[in-house]
Amino acid sequence: MLVRRRNFLAGALGLPFVRLSLAHAQSTAKPIEIGFVYEGIGAASIPRAKAFQEGLRSKGYEEGRNITTVIRNGESHPDQFEPLVRELVQRDVKVLFAVGPAMTRLAKAATPTIPIVALDLESDPIKAGLVQSITRPGGNLTGMFFDFPDFAKKWLQLLSEAVPGLARPAMLWDPATGKYQADAVSEEARSRGLSLQVLPVRSPADFEPAFANGVDAKADAMLVLSSPLFGTNPKLIADLAIQRRLPAITFYPEFARVGGLLAYGTNLIDLFFQAGVLVAKILDGERPATLPVERPSRFQLVVNLKTAALLGVTMPTSILLRADEVIE
Repeated sequence: MLVRRRNFLAGALGLPFVRLSLAHAQSTAKPIEIGFVYEGIGAASIPRAKAFQEGLRSKGYEEGRNITTVIRNGESHPDQFEPLVRELVQRDVKVLFAVGPAMTRLAKAATPTIPIVALDLESDPIKAGLVQSITRPGGNLTGMFFDFPDFAKKWLQLLSEAVPGLARPAMLWDPATGKYQADAVSEEARSRGLSLQVLPVRSPADFEPAFANGVDAKADAMLVLSSPLFGTNPKLIADLAIQRRLPAITFYPEFARVGGLLAYGTNLIDLFFQAGVLVAKILDGERPATLPVERPSRFQLVVNLKTAALLGVTMPTSILLRADEVIE
């Protein structure tokens, strides 16, 4: 009994030391590296990365304490995308967060083992071969996708309401995003009897010539599709639309807030936060193969009446009553 009691006391006295040692080890362990690869410009990635990190922190993963986000920006130059993805894969990050359709495809091709969380608002993940199904992706990739072709109808419907007699809309399209949304808009335009002009844009330097081409072709409105290229340059596009006197609509609410006429889409900052939560689930041990793909569930209609006045557009009551935000 004496020996047993001494062993018990020694073990009991050692417990605080063991716990202290574990806590010390955790506090001094190297933070987990998470890759963050973004197609757009660095300045635009700052608030997005912050929201992503907030999502992680809501689940106990704090930047600088137990995680480190390794951020790489493509600066809207497609030739830089593949080397950035390759760098993060070679670095063997714990999870790779890929933003945009091009980065998502490159990440999927670059590694069959590193877990990937995608934020791709321009692809159908099943048709693109990125996942096997929405509920069970089945591979090393899951994420946030926006595969709602019916949204094209909403954009054209709103433009038609705002611009009575709409006949010749133009459409800014980034070929790097693929043809999924562009085909949906083209089909809807045909069903409405509209003559749609497609304007491919590959970099910010193409914006002004594209608008000029639209005006030369007698465009009476502009629809700007979803793309990281457009989402990171809302002010530039809004200013060009006003200069060219083209009523314009896009997916990004920020577009209307910085001077565009109309926006109908989702809050990107919310999506980046949710992507951070998805990454945290993987860090907690869940597998992308069984983590269902998520989609935006909240959408905002933002109307800028200041811009409407500048363009001579009388915004109909039908739009104003549905608007979530009206800028006067």
